[in-house]
Amino acid sequence: MTISDRYRQIVADLEACQSQLALGNEDLTVEIKIVAEAATQLRELLDQVGEIPRIRLETQLTPVLLKAHSQLDRARLLLEERDEQEAAADDVWDLQQAIYRLLNDL
Repeated sequence: MTISDRYRQIVADLEACQSQLALGNEDLTVEIKIVAEAATQLRELLDQVGEIPRIRLETQLTPVLLKAHSQLDRARLLLEERDEQEAAADDVWDLQQAIYRLLNDL
């Protein structure tokens, strides 16, 4: 799978996670907003990611991925504070790991 395909998959997974959090969880508004911010930032480069030359991928994607990773970490910690949201925290952790693996491959 190419870098751009993996990036697109992360964005799709992040949007799915955001939708899952929003379903019937009115008390998670802060966490949902944080995940939505991360998704919005990654979505900004979604159309361009396949057109970025390989040599510039690291320079252009790394700051965006790091910021999204940081936001997801914040959301995960908030979710972990709520004991009943363990599955949601695990989903966010999986997304963080996917971003981390992509960063390592850049």
